[in-house]
Amino acid sequence: MRANSFFLSVALFLAFATPTPAQVAAPDSPQQNEPEKLALFDRVLEHQKKNDAALDIYERIERVELRKNTANDPSPTIKISRVVPAGTGVDHIPLGPDAQPADAEAYRTELVKLEKSLAWAAEEGRAQQDAYAKIEKKEKEREELTDAARQAFLFSFVDREPRAGRTLLKYSMAPNPAYKPTSRTSSFFARVRGAVWIDELSGQLARIEGEVTDDISVGLLLAKVYKGSHFMQERYETVPGLWLPSFSQYDFDGRKFFSSFSLHERTFYTNYRFIGSPKEALTTIRAELARTDLGKPGSTVAAP
Repeated sequence: MRANSFFLSVALFLAFATPTPAQVAAPDSPQQNEPEKLALFDRVLEHQKKNDAALDIYERIERVELRKNTANDPSPTIKISRVVPAGTGVDHIPLGPDAQPADAEAYRTELVKLEKSLAWAAEEGRAQQDAYAKIEKKEKEREELTDAARQAFLFSFVDREPRAGRTLLKYSMAPNPAYKPTSRTSSFFARVRGAVWIDELSGQLARIEGEVTDDISVGLLLAKVYKGSHFMQERYETVPGLWLPSFSQYDFDGRKFFSSFSLHERTFYTNYRFIGSPKEALTTIRAELARTDLGKPGSTVAAP
């Protein structure tokens, strides 16, 4: 996700506002009784934790289409990259229009940089401990935001919808009037409405979308996300047993300091592949480097 920090928080709580069983209004469909509903959302929550954790051990290819002026801009900026989790961060290696390295030597240079990052992350020194501690703190803050979101919304069953031969259960998402915000970020929840779609058979989150219903001030009033800004994400079983993002879209308009902004971003996620912990990833990247031989004429380097 390449969104700026002042509206990233808005997208974050939308992306992780997964409902809990106690908050889901009783569906109007007689085909889903209360025990089934509770069991379904128990599964959704457990699966979502595993899916989120998997993003730290699976690399992928991302195609980002960015329009800064208008959603109708016919010439978006397109960036394609190989995204590799590197323990204390995520590395983006630029790729060409065909999702392959545009220049073998430049690509190998990026792999060497990644190798160094992974080697550092795989060590157990004080610096690494401090870096991982910061990551754990951010993850804890995200979990707290997720828990807050679960209390901040009421979910009502809407309908069953087909998608790619499967059945999704759609629930509307509306602010809970009884919710008391515990932080500035969680106070944003009262200005968002949306919907979630749950795969009925697997109990996985398949789609989520939300819209800002009133202007949101961010960062000590230095920025504002305007009413009508929108976020959505699609998830599929891209890896057996894991439902990972396949597509995300942000359409945000607002103001930062004294300048207006308009950001329209679409991201496509493909080619998920297990890369593992920094130590495991280091072995993979070193093996890939060993296969490259730039000294031979006509040699090439291909993305996995």
